[in-house]
Amino acid sequence: MDLAVEAHLFAQGLPRAEQFALAKQIRDAAASVPGNIAEGCGRGTTRELLRFLDISRGSLQELDSHFELAFRLGYSNSIEELQGRMNQVSRMISGLKAALRKKLESEGE
Repeated sequence: MDLAVEAHLFAQGLPRAEQFALAKQIRDAAASVPGNIAEGCGRGTTRELLRFLDISRGSLQELDSHFELAFRLGYSNSIEELQGRMNQVSRMISGLKAALRKKLESEGE
């Protein structure tokens, strides 16, 4: 959720011409990361949660792409802090997926 907040704040700082294009894509991708995790948790099965974690990871990659584009267009001097946060979230998702896979294996699925 912290990453989504940071991404929204970043998007607010983009030029007015980007508010309905790149900024919206950043906001949407950023909101999808925790949103898909929450939806997966609500599905009630480990397999569904794993599926939604994969979708969340895809949204994270999309967000990374949008940040890189904003940087290359000169809208930001540095995105290193944001990329660090994205790497942290990616590692958290990977750790959760590994734990859930072990759970499935122990349950014999």
